[in-house]
Amino acid sequence: MSFLSKVFGGKKEEKAPSTGEAIQKLRETEEMLIKKQEFLEKKVEQELQTARKHGTKNKRAAIQALKRKKRYEKQLQQIDGTLSTIEMQREALEGANTNTAVLQTMKNAAEALKAAHQHMDVDQVHDMMDDIAEQQDVAKEISEAISNPVAFGTDVDDDELEKELEELEQEELDKELLGTGPTADQLPSVPSEVPVPAARAKTSAKAEEEDPDLKELLAWAH
Repeated sequence: MSFLSKVFGGKKEEKAPSTGEAIQKLRETEEMLIKKQEFLEKKVEQELQTARKHGTKNKRAAIQALKRKKRYEKQLQQIDGTLSTIEMQREALEGANTNTAVLQTMKNAAEALKAAHQHMDVDQVHDMMDDIAEQQDVAKEISEAISNPVAFGTDVDDDELEKELEELEQEELDKELLGTGPTADQLPSVPSEVPVPAARAKTSAKAEEEDPDLKELLAWAH
């Protein structure tokens, strides 16, 4: 450290500007250089016109105008390079500013998530889920118990029901078998006269032959 620095305390370190402030300064510098660029372009055009005006009439004045034009063009080239550098710096700062904002947002979200999980424990969550599953099973058992009709005395032996069903099926089968015989229309008609036994019929015929009166009586009855 020099003697003057010791005497006057030296230069204090300045606080670095924020990204937003630096971006604003760069934009202001860009605007200033663009304006100067426009001014130099006009000066180049003016010197070119002066050189054309003098031409061969005043060669010395024309040459001086062309020299000034060259200086202005060189300054324009320098300004173009400076603008490119400033533009790259500004874009880098804008990207850094965006990244800073994103990181800050992510940090806040992480802190909020941490705070939300502060009073939660993984084992407690598993225990709670087990309790929920157990209560669901209990509710299912209660529903099945309520819907079961056994409590109302309607329990019936399944074997007895199957036996009754077999008897009903056998009855239907017997009806079908009986229904396969001849119908009433297919049966022969019942004779209207009472049949006479064969022996009696022979006796009657013989009696008719022996007794003519009886034969006449029978013919009258028919």
